[in-house]
Amino acid sequence: MQLTTVQLVSLVITLVATLLPGIYAGRRVKSADDYALGGRSAGVGMVAGSIIGTIVGGAATVGTAQLGFTLGLTAWWFTLGSGIGLMVMGLFYARPLRNSGLTTISEFLVINFGKHAGPLASLSATTGIFFSIVASMLTSIHLMVGLFDVSLFTAGTLIVLIVAALVFFGGISSSGLAGMFKLALIFATVFVGGFLAYGDLGGIPGIKATFPAFPWLSLFGKGVEDGLFSFASMFIGVISTQTYVQALFSARDSKTAAAGCVAAGLIVIPVGLPSVVIGMYMHAAHPEISAIDALPLYLCTYLPEWLGGVGIAGLLISSLGSIAGLALGIGTMISRDIFYKMLGMQDSRRLLWISRFSVVAVTVGAVIFVFHYLDSLVLYWNYLSMAFRGAGIFLPLTFIVFAKDLIPPKAGFAAMAAGILIACIWPFLFPESANALFPSLACNLLFLLPGAVWTLMKRKNA
Repeated sequence: MQLTTVQLVSLVITLVATLLPGIYAGRRVKSADDYALGGRSAGVGMVAGSIIGTIVGGAATVGTAQLGFTLGLTAWWFTLGSGIGLMVMGLFYARPLRNSGLTTISEFLVINFGKHAGPLASLSATTGIFFSIVASMLTSIHLMVGLFDVSLFTAGTLIVLIVAALVFFGGISSSGLAGMFKLALIFATVFVGGFLAYGDLGGIPGIKATFPAFPWLSLFGKGVEDGLFSFASMFIGVISTQTYVQALFSARDSKTAAAGCVAAGLIVIPVGLPSVVIGMYMHAAHPEISAIDALPLYLCTYLPEWLGGVGIAGLLISSLGSIAGLALGIGTMISRDIFYKMLGMQDSRRLLWISRFSVVAVTVGAVIFVFHYLDSLVLYWNYLSMAFRGAGIFLPLTFIVFAKDLIPPKAGFAAMAAGILIACIWPFLFPESANALFPSLACNLLFLLPGAVWTLMKRKNA
């Protein structure tokens, strides 16, 4: 892809306009709590923006169009599953999480399952989030190298600098502002492109005439089992991720947290559809291109030059914003769960700078990691990410929310440990299957259900 001068200028202007609010937000950050939670004063828009800024990334745009180019409507599962997960999270999880007054998922689990649950929760969360960063990093590096014809080292350096500008100074406030700006870019470009592509395909009649009903027009184009797994992965993933829970903790109250999360879910659900339509249009019009180039090539070719440049900037911000938001989640856990809780550091200014430099360190680490796996599949890292996130967090957290005081601490700790152990060894035991999520959840239940039954029997006999 060769960008015109007009496209390049509009791209640079859009990138700068996106970065400036984050740098400005940094002026209000005076402590680690301000950085991680924005002083717990976020309104509905900022809560939703923080979530959207992370979840609407390369997979929701470029990756969805890539699968839409290959198989059609089944690509919608990413944003459909994520959006439904966020709505459920807002309706049932947001209030108890926000009312806890905590900062991380690990702290929430420690209160219920004891101090030893903290390191397990941090291990599960950080490992899962890191692999998710790797997936987004793969998309970002390939996109930047393809657009600007730069070396891998240059692309990696630019990514680190942009991610740092997005969240280094302002933390979650920067992430929220960037998320709202990113959403505006997506609606102004990808949605416009999807509408135009839909018309060029001839609407519903034209799409039906061009593509066979199966697999192209089915959500289960890769099979029922794969579709259900895709949905479950995204549903479980969003509820188990520190970054999204952190957005709830940043809200001014529990009602705001719930409303912001539900609003984010309602917005995220339709985001994948225009990318799917664009992918299908590019398959019909340009079947010779690489599938991963479908969306950026469409924006460069079929939108007005200035708008195409804005759209490309939107794709870059989507991918890099996800990396920034996810890295912020890891940085918060490093400063809060390790330096504050485990090492007893009390200096808020020091914790602030630890959070900031942790974000940069995680991003640099992901760049180096990706350099060794440039030809790997993005979905592989997504599956691994979901397995680790869900393995130690989802069901233990869910039992706490819906059945508080029903799980004995030892049973909860054992469930977390068993789930994480299975997530670690499953790829070696069954290398042909990268999906360790469901086996890990089953191991969780082996301890959670008997623990719940034991508690009920004790209460009955008391």
